[in-house]
Amino acid sequence: MKNFITLILIIAALAGGWFLRDQFGGMSMSASPESGERKVLFYQSAMHPWIKSDKPGRCTICGMELTPVYEGDKGFDAVGGDVVPLTQNQIQVMEVQTVEAKKQPLIKSLPVSGIINDDQRRHRILSAYVDGRVDKLFANHHGIEVVAGEPLALIYSPTLLQAEREYRQLTGELKKNTALRLRQLGLTEKQIVALDTKPADALNSEILAPLTGTVVEHEVFEGQYVTMGQKLFAIADFSTMWFLFNAYEQDMPWIKLGQKVEVTTPSVPGKTFTGEITFIDPNFDEATRSTQVRVELANPLVEGRRELLHRLYAEGSVKVELPEVLTVPKSTVMQTGPEAVVYVDQGGGAYARSVVKIGRRGDSLLEILSGIKPGDKIVTNGNLLIDGQAEMNRSFATPAEPMAPAMPMADLTVAQQQAISSFIKVADAMAAALSADDLAAFNKASEPAMMQTGELIDTLKSNAALKPKLDALDKARHFHGFTDIKQARIAFHTFSTAVTALIEPLRTAKGAPEFKVWECMMVDQIIPNVPAKGRWVQLGTRAGHNPYFGADMLECVKEIKPGEALP
Repeated sequence: MKNFITLILIIAALAGGWFLRDQFGGMSMSASPESGERKVLFYQSAMHPWIKSDKPGRCTICGMELTPVYEGDKGFDAVGGDVVPLTQNQIQVMEVQTVEAKKQPLIKSLPVSGIINDDQRRHRILSAYVDGRVDKLFANHHGIEVVAGEPLALIYSPTLLQAEREYRQLTGELKKNTALRLRQLGLTEKQIVALDTKPADALNSEILAPLTGTVVEHEVFEGQYVTMGQKLFAIADFSTMWFLFNAYEQDMPWIKLGQKVEVTTPSVPGKTFTGEITFIDPNFDEATRSTQVRVELANPLVEGRRELLHRLYAEGSVKVELPEVLTVPKSTVMQTGPEAVVYVDQGGGAYARSVVKIGRRGDSLLEILSGIKPGDKIVTNGNLLIDGQAEMNRSFATPAEPMAPAMPMADLTVAQQQAISSFIKVADAMAAALSADDLAAFNKASEPAMMQTGELIDTLKSNAALKPKLDALDKARHFHGFTDIKQARIAFHTFSTAVTALIEPLRTAKGAPEFKVWECMMVDQIIPNVPAKGRWVQLGTRAGHNPYFGADMLECVKEIKPGEALP
């Protein structure tokens, strides 16, 4: 009886299984899914694809459950080369080191050079107030140190002598009026007060130093007759000197009033003079595109002479410290053409490529405006090797679009380089004329196109793979004097299409001249029966301007980077 009941249960179970199989598409509920029968290759984090394991577990970065990757699946490796996973052994071999991006002051030392000059506010020229004869010189050579109020010379002047005698004889208001006249004749207040006690038989009057300083010009001798207004001495106060240097336009963001400047000169070896910027000339020199900056320096007496001499050559270092900005060391940033790139440590042995925008450049640090954030760990050593690995990853991960055969780098001879360079100049001039809506300039620029194109074809015809493109360029090189700028643009479009197809693949060749390829995405709106995208070449030094629309849409352009597929 027991065996019979057991048999009935087995039959019922089988019947139920057949029923469920019929109801759910013939798949047994107790059977494992077909995918489960495949072999698991490894387990991988979907959020951090470089985290892999041969056993189930969790991501060491985010804690997410690892996803099984079955045989025949690609997994999550399609990162396009922007994330480079490295093993611990690779990290050690490549000596990868990182530094934290952080906000800190940006310090820069701006080297400058200039001349040591005297303080113009303390520079005096002493001229004769009256006609007379110099009877005695106390300051009898230039370079002599003088003190304010001390006599420089004795002068005999009948005019001055008569005014002095009148002063001694007068009283009251007349005496005051005469005192005013004596001041006009060059006497100081102290000299005028002393006239009452001056001996009546004294024939000379003293010429006094107006300030303490150094006689830098001496233009009078004993016994010389001088006339009113004649230059006698020039005196400069060298206790404070000016260091004057030229600052150029690119220096101006760094230079501010009050900044410290360290100054050295070969005449005082081993010593540094420190001063502050006190004046920046607001007028730029049109020829040099520079302006003069003044630094004031103390110039003490040492063993009876000033340390800084007049009109010395000197060099300075402007010490600039900007408020806290996001910075990284210079060694972390790689400049790849127009892009600046860093690699950020993602943890777990992965390094992500990030394009950054650079601001100001300090001595050892760079200001970063965008692309990373404070706290990111940036690769400072080994980043070149990581970038090379990233390029390999991109080339293997994404099949390149088929491109026209290009000449090997070694095939670019000197003659070919010269022909390409001359040809690009012609093509650039034609594009520039059309972008300026200047038909006459285009006709003139296109005159040498026939000859330069012929030379280019002759130098490249040895490469059989280029023959179809050379033939297309040969047919498009014929220009004539156009009277309609629209027809000129149509001819230029045909020419540029052949040009870009031929030489765009050559711009990365060794020795090739620098040039850029630009694209307009609306050419079909002005030239009938052509693709929407039209390209042209320009010299690398000129910004892209649209030759197909000119002033109507001058900036409607896009730069085509090397390796992008041609239309």
